[in-house]
Amino acid sequence: MKAIRVHQLGEPEVMRLEDVPDLKPGAGQIVVRVCAAGVNPVDTYIRSGMLHQRELPYTPGSDAAGTIETLGEGVGKKFKTGDHVYIAGTLSGAYAELALCEESQVYPLPQHVSFAQGAAVGVPYATAYRALFHRARAQAGETVLVHGATGGVGIAAVQIARAAGMIVIGTGGTEEGRDTVREQGAHHVFDHHAADYTKRIAEITNNEGVNVVLEMLANVNLGNDLSLLSRKGRVVVIGNRGRVEIDPRDLMSRDASVHGMSLFNADESELSSIHAGIVAGLENRTLRPVVNQEMPLADAPRAHRAVLEAGAHGKIVLIP
Repeated sequence: MKAIRVHQLGEPEVMRLEDVPDLKPGAGQIVVRVCAAGVNPVDTYIRSGMLHQRELPYTPGSDAAGTIETLGEGVGKKFKTGDHVYIAGTLSGAYAELALCEESQVYPLPQHVSFAQGAAVGVPYATAYRALFHRARAQAGETVLVHGATGGVGIAAVQIARAAGMIVIGTGGTEEGRDTVREQGAHHVFDHHAADYTKRIAEITNNEGVNVVLEMLANVNLGNDLSLLSRKGRVVVIGNRGRVEIDPRDLMSRDASVHGMSLFNADESELSSIHAGIVAGLENRTLRPVVNQEMPLADAPRAHRAVLEAGAHGKIVLIP
């Protein structure tokens, strides 16, 4: 089979398409025929050596969608060969024609959801779900600001929050991206480059502030986020690329809080809850992954550059 392999950490060009042996499942494992693999920013951090050092060589990626190729001994009866599935985690890597997974990493993909959309589910939707419900404890009727709503996690957060009965505010850096956020259900959308965007958000909340902020770039926005919070408001930091200085009085005066979040910290019970909610949302069509670009598997280096570009919207997927 073909797979992207990384033999040394570094720039995107360290990823190369190679021939590797086909995969065989062990007990409790599943081999999935990959029809599309999702590209996430975290994949680039691992490849560059910034995060979660991997044993070399390795195949990048944790998210994909496709069909079940083979089942290992002891796999439960909910899966059969040929089933459409998405995977959230893999033992062998997702940027490949086949992926080896534990049964717990494989989830049913409704027939109306494309494989490219299925590849956009794992990290983005699980991150958004955990940030909203496990960290922020967001509730129906609360106002949620998705700060940086045009990417994979941001669009997922907009859809999940809207479906759960929250008032959703989204921000984006381009008109095209903001149009996408509106289409996905945000009640209000603002340009976070505009000088008056914080004032306008305050106005639509009657100066009471937002209950929850999901922050994709804390080193740039966290100081502004704190000034936008309501009493007992919560910020969940999902993304960050540097240090930031804040005024703690903005937290103290509101009894507010800032929560860090990494999907890698979710335990098995949390992941089970997260994906039960995601599968239900896919089935009832309230969750609709947005794919912006499909690239050949060999273009993984180009995809790793594109996923970090400012103004990107929707998901990038690789097609084996």
